[in-house]
Amino acid sequence: MKSIIFFFLCCLSGLFAQTKAVITGNIKSSENENLGGINISFTVNNLHYSTITDTLGHFSESVALGEIKMTVNPAGYIQKELFFDLVKDTVISIVLEKDISFLKEVVIDNDNKKGIKTLSGGKLVFNLKELSSVPTLLGTTDIIKLLQLTPGVQNSGDANGYLYVRGGDPGHNAILYDGTPVYGMSHLLGVFPFYNTDHIKEVEFDKSSSNSKYGGRLSSTTLLVPFKKVPSEFAVQGNLGILASQLTLSVPLTGKSGFYISGRKTYIDEVVGPFIKAGSENNDVQDMKYGFSDANMTFVSRLSEKNLFSVAAFVSGDDLKIKDDNLILKTNLKWSNFTVSPTLATTISPDVNMTNSVYFSHYSNDLQMEQATIQFGVSSYVKDFGFNNSVRYSFKNIVFESGLQYVYHNLQPQKVNVENLTDANNSTRNNKINANEAAVFTTIKPKLTDHLNAELGLRINYYTSGTKADSYLHFQPRVLLNYIANDRYSFYASYNRQYQYLSLITTSSVGIPTDFWIASSNGIKPQSSNEFSVGSAQNISKNIVSSFGGFYRSMKDLLEYPYGVTQFNETTTLENDLLRGKGKAYGLEMMLRKNNGKLNGWLSYTLSWSDRNFDGLNNGNIYFAKYDRRHNLSLVGMYDLNAKWNFGLTQIFSSGSRFTMPTSWYFVNNNPVKEYSEYNNAQMPNYIRTDLSVNYFFLKTNKKESALNFSIYNTFNIENPVYVVLNVQVNEDKSSVIVKQEKKVLYRILPSISWRFKF
Repeated sequence: MKSIIFFFLCCLSGLFAQTKAVITGNIKSSENENLGGINISFTVNNLHYSTITDTLGHFSESVALGEIKMTVNPAGYIQKELFFDLVKDTVISIVLEKDISFLKEVVIDNDNKKGIKTLSGGKLVFNLKELSSVPTLLGTTDIIKLLQLTPGVQNSGDANGYLYVRGGDPGHNAILYDGTPVYGMSHLLGVFPFYNTDHIKEVEFDKSSSNSKYGGRLSSTTLLVPFKKVPSEFAVQGNLGILASQLTLSVPLTGKSGFYISGRKTYIDEVVGPFIKAGSENNDVQDMKYGFSDANMTFVSRLSEKNLFSVAAFVSGDDLKIKDDNLILKTNLKWSNFTVSPTLATTISPDVNMTNSVYFSHYSNDLQMEQATIQFGVSSYVKDFGFNNSVRYSFKNIVFESGLQYVYHNLQPQKVNVENLTDANNSTRNNKINANEAAVFTTIKPKLTDHLNAELGLRINYYTSGTKADSYLHFQPRVLLNYIANDRYSFYASYNRQYQYLSLITTSSVGIPTDFWIASSNGIKPQSSNEFSVGSAQNISKNIVSSFGGFYRSMKDLLEYPYGVTQFNETTTLENDLLRGKGKAYGLEMMLRKNNGKLNGWLSYTLSWSDRNFDGLNNGNIYFAKYDRRHNLSLVGMYDLNAKWNFGLTQIFSSGSRFTMPTSWYFVNNNPVKEYSEYNNAQMPNYIRTDLSVNYFFLKTNKKESALNFSIYNTFNIENPVYVVLNVQVNEDKSSVIVKQEKKVLYRILPSISWRFKF
């Protein structure tokens, strides 16, 4: 009897164990690119399952046994259907062909392309090629301006190229170019796009930095992914404009190696300079020169079927010179970036992939001023030498990604030099910081039920700048839950804890890069935050999707530097000048998006609050953060009229940023004196801007393109002040003071024309 019972138990256990199996695999293009964001559905015995590939093209789904119909529905590729009998765990590798047919010069292209895709947890992926109709000043896509049109991102206004995400400061955002941090974030005043989008395949934007693979910032992570496929043939593309031009070359070396190289340069001095001088009443007073150039290079080599080697590099340089003979003033401001990162991606097995990379990143700025006999200079830099390792694998049908990271930081926050200030000796202040940072991380993606997925991450950071008091060990958990109710509705909830060891100290309200980075040392603690967010996504129809969400973030050990470019004297130190405080931010986000058809685009709205509390400011009371902008509304529309014409529209509305204004005036020895009440007690006017663009295509095929772009920035010439100056007028008997606000506007309507080409 025991033997019979044991026999039946074995049979039943086998029956129960085999009711489901796991299908895992990878999806690539015919050019051997991993395809992320691909929708996959499974049908078996009237049961339906669905999943989506991650950024590496991997997927995994547990489905019932039986006759399977597997449908791969990609955007821009030919749909595939597979039929097979599922009896055990199965690994599948799929290669997709582009859905493009040629008939002379006419292209019949799949209409199901998405400029923006939503990944788990509300993360967004941007296909820059499909967003070329979004209006920009130079006729090329501006990544920073594009991100500012999405929920949770504050509009920074004119003269500012920084990101402000979910109530955080600009230095709370990480921008990674092929995994390498970029510390200098904008060209002058944020007018020109900082990155050459012809060299970038896609952009992944995570407002919460929910992936434990990335750390070191309190707020968002933006991944800039350059092309990593071996070019099959020589190609040229670029943009020729009246203010700047760019060129990108795709060069195959062998059948298994090649490179991409891009370059940009502005000639604004040659075009605009003569008009400035001609319109000046005194040519000696107004003499300003500005120029920038940047370059990208990516080398790709397929060493073997399982090994792909690449080297990505980025370099940029800006130079601003101002000369005023009346004030006997000369100013020269330079800032530059350089990054390089060799990477080896290895496919060990269908279930195991490993990536190893080393990188170097260098950012510096240098301001030199000379007035009469006084010479003043302030400079700063940050250098990173780093190593990244990650391994992606499956264990018992659960996807893991683990790895380790190390980076050596070398910083000089401020090097100040003053000569001939007094009859005394010249004075200098120079402080350098060296720090080491190591981290291990693990992300687990279990499927808890048929409808509930999870991403569970843990990042462990160790940081030291040389002393025990400046050494920290931090545990940073990340939790993301995704509930997929059906094909139309999904929900998510997340929690993230972050620590930041390098902090950006902003010294100007406009985009002049005199800001500097400082590391946690000499008693300066790392910044930290806890963020909670919830949200949902709805597929209203085949082409229309919407998303709603909310967030709450608390922050500690924030830094504030209230002294402008620099405070210099012999009795203070930079560490003593920095103020420490805390803050919180919370809000609601909404996005309505139409993906396909002749008319597509999105509507984005954010309602948010952000405040700060510093003992050394506002008498220790809570005050509004500078970029506490209550309402942010963006409307983006793109319309393809026909094969020759398409149009773009951007409409932006946001509440004004905060600033501090005097509340009363009084006299001391017949001189007017300002008196303040609360910090950031005033608000700039609401920001309103309408941008338009028109593209006319002389030629448009898959491999060739020739188009004219007409763009107008701030079409209706609305006055959006950058800052407010208070002019004080005293009557003749000095018995009263009249204070008038003067709004300073940097630029209004800005038209541009450019020629975009590809062959």
